[in-house]
Amino acid sequence: MGEAIKLRDGSEVTLRPLTPDDRERIRRAFDRLSPESRYRRFFVSLRELSDGLLDLLTDVDHDSHEALVGLEPQSEEIVGVARYVRMLEEPERAEASVAVVDDWQGRGLGRALLERLVTRARDMGVSRFVAFTQADNHRAVEVLSDLGPTTTSFRGDLVELDIELPKHGIGAPLATALRAAAGALLDVQPLADRIWQRAREMPGAARLPRGRQGRR
Repeated sequence: MGEAIKLRDGSEVTLRPLTPDDRERIRRAFDRLSPESRYRRFFVSLRELSDGLLDLLTDVDHDSHEALVGLEPQSEEIVGVARYVRMLEEPERAEASVAVVDDWQGRGLGRALLERLVTRARDMGVSRFVAFTQADNHRAVEVLSDLGPTTTSFRGDLVELDIELPKHGIGAPLATALRAAAGALLDVQPLADRIWQRAREMPGAARLPRGRQGRR
């Protein structure tokens, strides 16, 4: 069961929460990501998902960790995932992420998943999303900084953005971010700390400098 929607190019996709039965679908979806998409999603060079990282990605309780997937109707394969993970010390804040397999990018699937993730997060008491993008993506930083109530800080060559969720609907600032992300203007690729750290520890991963942190 799920929500069947039609994307802007006319293609159809089914949206639903991630389930334990999706474990191998997640693995196959990762295999469909290009090396560039994998790096933008995990900020490290990963050739495959280890069982440990796959456990983290599929251990979803739909409260502290929620994940929504988009499935291709014919094959029932996962072609997109949006998730949030609450911060342990600040459960009203959550790190959110979206990944869409390369041949489904640019159709509006990422936006559709994020819209529903925002609604779900708000219903569960989350009031802010934290997102990361690469510091050299100046256009992304500029656009996100103009969205409204957004706090920006730095982690080495990553920029962390703290975005307030609207109390009702999607809201103009977040809608702007979603439109930009869907149009490939922004690489808004946040990552939950525990998943990010686990990915960094995978054998052969290209490690990123921690760098300084600051506020502006």
